[in-house]
Amino acid sequence: MVEVGVFVNFNGGTTPEQTVAMAQAAEERGFACLWVPEHVLFFEEYASRYPYAEDGRITGFRNGMVDPFVALAFLAAHTKRIRLGTAVALVPQREPIYTAKAVADVDYLSGGRVNLGIGVGWLKEEFDALRIPFADRGKRVRECIKVMQTLWCDEVSQHKGELFNLLPSLQNPKPIQKPHPPIFFGGESEPALKRVADIGQGWLGAGMMPEEMPPKLKRLDELLANAGRSRKDVKIYIGPIPGAIARDPDRFKRYEDVGVEQVMQMVGGRTLDEHKKRLDEMAKNSRIAA
Repeated sequence: MVEVGVFVNFNGGTTPEQTVAMAQAAEERGFACLWVPEHVLFFEEYASRYPYAEDGRITGFRNGMVDPFVALAFLAAHTKRIRLGTAVALVPQREPIYTAKAVADVDYLSGGRVNLGIGVGWLKEEFDALRIPFADRGKRVRECIKVMQTLWCDEVSQHKGELFNLLPSLQNPKPIQKPHPPIFFGGESEPALKRVADIGQGWLGAGMMPEEMPPKLKRLDELLANAGRSRKDVKIYIGPIPGAIARDPDRFKRYEDVGVEQVMQMVGGRTLDEHKKRLDEMAKNSRIAA
């Protein structure tokens, strides 16, 4: 049976009390994971094109976003079982030593519940503000992961690369999950699928319908084979999906039939009661409450 995760953007329009209540409601109903996004800045005007809207514009984020690792640490303190994920953390925008520390600490404090979803980013203006080159973000994310892996896995960590040098050093506590929290890569491009095949433990396909997935999965299988791996080595997750899917029980089955292991569902609601009602509807239609 396909799992269902819940995608929630906790922001300036959500009180801490609402955040806790929404998270606990999802856990009580048996959802698999709470997923949160990342952007440190938005802009009134920008030339970049948002890849998941026909007009290339992102909407609904004027209240911003709580830093994902701050949000997940807060959620970890108020939940017990539900997994906690980033969808997605913009790792190439971040300094990898601090990112490794944030991931490890949340995994430690949550008892090993972190899923690290990673994206390379689309908003060039955000990279420019951070003074990080946008063009080499694909190369940068791979080296960031190498730095983070030595910090997560090695008693004495070190790295020498093109972009980062880390002298022999100590960083603790280590993550609970071994060798480290699972890394999921977001995106549907050839480079994104290749990152999954080469170094990922999972794929986050954003917003794809079941009928769109077979060609991408076929290509992923080819890339995995080239890397000496197979589909059994990675998890296939999809999302976030708009809330309308909650009223289409058949679509959950169709995702399961093409090999999806978790559907990440957007759940809105102007009030907590409305949010809980939508969670109840989604739990029923996805059969997680059966």
